[in-house]
This record gives sequence, structure tokens and C-alpha cells, in this order.
Amino acid sequence: MKLILILIALFAALAAWIRLAPSDPDKWHTNPDVTVDEDLEGGVRRVIDGNADTLERLHQIALSTPRTTVLAGSVESGLITYVTRSKGMGFPDYANVALRDGKIEIFSRLRFGKKDLGVNKAKVDGWLAQLGA
Repeated sequence: MKLILILIALFAALAAWIRLAPSDPDKWHTNPDVTVDEDLEGGVRRVIDGNADTLERLHQIALSTPRTTVLAGSVESGLITYVTRSKGMGFPDYANVALRDGKIEIFSRLRFGKKDLGVNKAKVDGWLAQLGA
């Protein structure tokens, strides 16, 4: 019984850390620097043609995604970092979106773990499908 209580306490501490761990903009708000589409174990990279209007539309789509907020940046600056948290445990995923040289570059990845089971790919490809890209 004591072991079970210890395991429950450890799980609760881990869950609290995942939900409450600070998201440091200095670490996560970076230029995505994407030149080709790429599927990763823990994320995805996408690049499409676009302009300021495209970025604004994509921004609105991203903000309509459940549990998604802006960590840093803005449409006006041409670089935005979003945090999307999973429904159950609140795992954070970070998506950097930048407008550079007529291209919109997106890099979305997990923070904790090694594999995201395609979550970031589905999210970003969903954004692009809504955008009509």
C-alpha cells in the first residue's frame, strides 16, 4: 500500500511539473529556419508560399485550435510562437511560424519525450488544410 501511495505521489508531481513548467520565450521563440517539409519523430517542419495576409489568416487558424496560446511574437513582427497543450496531461508543444522572403515557415515540436505520435503533424497539416495551402 505504501508503494502505491508513493507511485501516486510521483505521478501527481510529474503531472504538476508538466502543467506548470514555465515556457521560456528565450528558449522557444526562435526562427524556424525551414527550407523543406520534414516529418520528425517529435514534430514537423513545413514551408509554403505566403505573405502578410497569409500569415494573418494562419494566425487566426492557430488561435482557434483548442488549448493554443501565443507564447511570444506577433503577426506584425513576422515571427510567432504558439503553445498548444494536450487535453489530458497538458503536455506543451511549441510551434514557431515565420514569414521570410515570401515563404511561411513552420516548425512544431514537443517539449517532453521523444515521439509525439504524429500530433504536431496532424495539427500543422490541419492548419494548412484550413488555410487552403
